[in-house]
Amino acid sequence: MTAVDASSALLGRIERYYDAVPRGTARVEEYGSLTLFVREGPGWPYYARPALRPDAPPPNASDVRDVRARQRELGAPEAFEWVAETTPGMRAAVEAAGLRVSEHPLMARDASAPTPAPHPLVRVLDADDPFLAGALALPHVAFAHPGTAVGRAGAAELTAEITARAADGTVPEYQDRIRSGRTVLAAAVEDGVVVCSGMHLPVGDVTEVAGVGTLPAARRRGLGLAVTGALVTDAVAAGVSTVFLSAGDDDVARVYARLGFRPVGTALIASPAADER
Repeated sequence: MTAVDASSALLGRIERYYDAVPRGTARVEEYGSLTLFVREGPGWPYYARPALRPDAPPPNASDVRDVRARQRELGAPEAFEWVAETTPGMRAAVEAAGLRVSEHPLMARDASAPTPAPHPLVRVLDADDPFLAGALALPHVAFAHPGTAVGRAGAAELTAEITARAADGTVPEYQDRIRSGRTVLAAAVEDGVVVCSGMHLPVGDVTEVAGVGTLPAARRRGLGLAVTGALVTDAVAAGVSTVFLSAGDDDVARVYARLGFRPVGTALIASPAADER
C-alpha cells in the first residue's frame, strides 16, 4: 500500500467513526447532503456533518441553512464538523450559509510509538469512582476559560459546577457508558480535587481522545499530556489500532507529538460568528 493509499484508508476510518460514534445516544436526521445528530439525554451536544450515504449529493448552502434552522428550533448549537481532505466542498457551502470556519490539526498516533509512562496523579476511573462527577464537570470549567495560560478558576469553581450539574443525569449516563465500554474516562486527582480529565470513545478498533481539559489554576504542569497518555495506554491495551484526536492549534499539536501523534489532516468546525450567537 502506498503512503497516499494508507492516508486515504486512515481518513476513511476516521470518517466512519465520526458518523458512528453519536448514533448510540443521538437521533439521526437527514437533510440532503448533511446528517444532523440530535443528542437524546444528557451530555455534550452533537453536530451536523457530511452524510456518508452513497446517494448523498455534494454539500450545498441550502442544506446548511436548513440544518441551521433545525438546530435553532431544537435549541442546539449551530455546529458543523468535517475533515477538509475528505469533503473539500463543505467549507464553501457553510461559508456561503454565513458560518465561520476554524481549522484544527487532525492527528493520529503512530502505532510504533512507545507506550506513555504513567503519571502518579492520573488514573482511569471506573463507574463507581468517587471523582467521576468532578471529572465530568471539569471540562465545563476548563473550556469556559479557553487557552493554556494559568488562570484563577480552581477547586471552588469546579465544586460549583459539580453542584449545578448534580441532577442533570450526566453521571448515571456516563456510568452506563463506562460499564458498557463505550467511554473510558481518565483524571488527574490532587489533594482530593480533580485537576484534569479527558476521555476516549472506542468504536470497534478506532477511538478518539476528546474533552481533555485542565483546571485553569493547574495549567502548565503537563497534566493534559499525562491524562492523554493514560487514555492512549488504555486504548492500546484494549487492542484499538487507530487512536486520533483534534488539537486546538499548532502549539497544542506539538505537545501531542510527544505521545506519537502525527498530523493526518485538518478538522474543520463551522459555527456562527461571535456577534450572531
